[in-house]
Amino acid sequence: MAKPTVSREAFRSLFALYAAKAHHDHNGVAEGRLLKLFGSSDDIPDPLLELWSSRAELIGSEAVGNIMSPLAHQILDGAAQYNHASDFLHRLLAELDRDVH
Repeated sequence: MAKPTVSREAFRSLFALYAAKAHHDHNGVAEGRLLKLFGSSDDIPDPLLELWSSRAELIGSEAVGNIMSPLAHQILDGAAQYNHASDFLHRLLAELDRDVH
């Protein structure tokens, strides 16, 4: 099987980046939620990660960023909470599908 275009570590880095931002902004609640997602991203099933990778490659990084950024900010703002990184990834994939169709 081919290596996914978007690696697990790259996906994990998203949570680390936003957690660092929350830390800088002294938002310990958001930082905690993001660090929880960072830790749980080790357990994302490979098929789900491969699906994410193929969809991201299909629509391009700029479009992915335009969809992903507001979803990540919802976590920071407390408007969205996810129990596991795969929950966030499912939501992201649904938004990518909606954007493509």
